[in-house]
Amino acid sequence: MGAWLFTEVFYKSQMSSNNSDQKGKDKSSLSLLWIVIISSISLSIFVSYIHFEDFNLMMTTQNWIIYLGLVVLFIGILTRFLIIKSLGKYFTVDVTIRQGHKIKKDGIYSVLRHPSYAASLLTFLGLGLFLNNWLALFIAFIPPFLAFLYRIKIEEKALTEQFGQDYLDYKKSTKKLIPYIY
Repeated sequence: MGAWLFTEVFYKSQMSSNNSDQKGKDKSSLSLLWIVIISSISLSIFVSYIHFEDFNLMMTTQNWIIYLGLVVLFIGILTRFLIIKSLGKYFTVDVTIRQGHKIKKDGIYSVLRHPSYAASLLTFLGLGLFLNNWLALFIAFIPPFLAFLYRIKIEEKALTEQFGQDYLDYKKSTKKLIPYIY
């Protein structure tokens, strides 16, 4: 999670909107995401160390779950990096419409509208698997998932206002977070 935190702090410091962008569309969703994510990570790690006498919350006694969690976590971080790189100058951490902004419809964006968020969620799923605890998995994944759904609602409203029917048509042909499913 240290690697995740490093990349997210880097993105925040380097990829925020600037004075020529249409700002004011974020509706504090970035702040909400940070609060929810940091709280979820901290609480899930804390909960994973608690042993409830009446409940066995371990997913398995085998170590493979820890390695699977690490692999999923790092796939999430790497995938998010590659997706952000593919967006180039149009990626910002806050919901912003940049000058000359166009809807990206190629590559992963041909099937998924929010692959960066999907990759982030993979990271939290990986953390939950790594912690090998059902309650920790729930805490690591569900609150960020709900926060991302709020963020997606804000972002899609801004994109619909900017691009109108073109974005509505794009929404009809793609899924939010899971290719071909959701």
